[in-house]
Amino acid sequence: MRGVLFGSVQGPAGPRGRRRGLRRGTVAALAAGSLVLTAGCSSDGSSAGTAGVGGTPPVARSSSAAPKPSASRSLPPAKGSVRVVSTLTEGLDSPWGLAALPGGDLLVSSRDKGTITRIDGKTGKKTLLGAVPGVSPAGEGGLLGIAVSPAYGADHLVYAYFTTESDNRIARMQYDENGTTPGRLLGAPDTILRGIPKGAIHNGGRIAFGPDHMLYAGTGETGDDGLAQDKKSLAGKILRMTPDGEPLHGNPAADSVVYSYGHRNVQGLAWDGQQQLWASEFGQDTWDELNRIVPDGNYGWPEAEGRAGQKGFIDPVAQWKTSEASPSGIAFVKGSIWMAGLRGERLWRIPLSGSGGREPLAAPQSFLVGKYGRLRTVLAAGGDRLWLVTSNTDTRGTPKPGDDRILELAVR
Repeated sequence: MRGVLFGSVQGPAGPRGRRRGLRRGTVAALAAGSLVLTAGCSSDGSSAGTAGVGGTPPVARSSSAAPKPSASRSLPPAKGSVRVVSTLTEGLDSPWGLAALPGGDLLVSSRDKGTITRIDGKTGKKTLLGAVPGVSPAGEGGLLGIAVSPAYGADHLVYAYFTTESDNRIARMQYDENGTTPGRLLGAPDTILRGIPKGAIHNGGRIAFGPDHMLYAGTGETGDDGLAQDKKSLAGKILRMTPDGEPLHGNPAADSVVYSYGHRNVQGLAWDGQQQLWASEFGQDTWDELNRIVPDGNYGWPEAEGRAGQKGFIDPVAQWKTSEASPSGIAFVKGSIWMAGLRGERLWRIPLSGSGGREPLAAPQSFLVGKYGRLRTVLAAGGDRLWLVTSNTDTRGTPKPGDDRILELAVR
């Protein structure tokens, strides 16, 4: 397949916003029960106490870790398939983040409007929750990733990553599901992490809760290459924190939320069936990347783009020409990573092997090439289903009638 190769605000790293004690008891209970990094497990099911790729330090387990997966698990087929089941909803403005509520409804963020909208998972009906105060859209910044608290049934918290006048930050808000006034259903933001450098480009923005119930965030280096290798900066990193925005046991540095570094612009985060973390990343002019993430891993930018084979850097598991990908969100469904492509205007399937996750089972396949334009976000929808969000109203696409939309896919 053309172009696909396989390979084996500046300052301290932990600036945090003022706490307002929002449901602290529930969030603290989550953190106390999840101090291990199950996401750091190797994808062949070996113990997290074993050194990982690039000599990364071991991460301790606890009794809350998931059971060891069976060595006899079935692998995905080398060739897959995609079928568009339905268009769930249309008419979205610059959609970026997507998160599922208990029960199957969806929340979608608008990068440029700074709003969050609820989408009925069956009818596609849209209900405006409200605007997130402080969002300052410009360039690639605005209201980006969103995530639902793993204790949502008790705390009703929605997390958001967004750009302000001074920085990128992460805040959480209570969603009043019993409210009766559309547009006024979100509580005041409680900032849990501030000081992530911002720029006209490369703001990162994807957030997700991992299997350990900890919050992960992908950031960009804002066009300042040197920040990616600076462990004191939050730019060009993957961050790991408690639901309160604090560093925790299992991070490379006990007082830092920095989890991995040397990234140019992380756009997608997902965990496979063995709780191994994966991330998609924009390259510059040559190679876009899918990376297997390990704690304290150095992914090379700006010294390396794509597979470099240089000592001290971790090579991507797969790489693509930038014209074929410009990857955004990723999801794990039916044994494969599914990756949305912006400039590439296609959906990639990367089947994962049982060899420790260091190479795909087979060559990646592309689907829906050019059919729906730019593709921004994917989200597992249960079973063989996948939600797919288009991105043609973000000033870089060519909108068609109905754009932007959320599609329901059946995949294999």
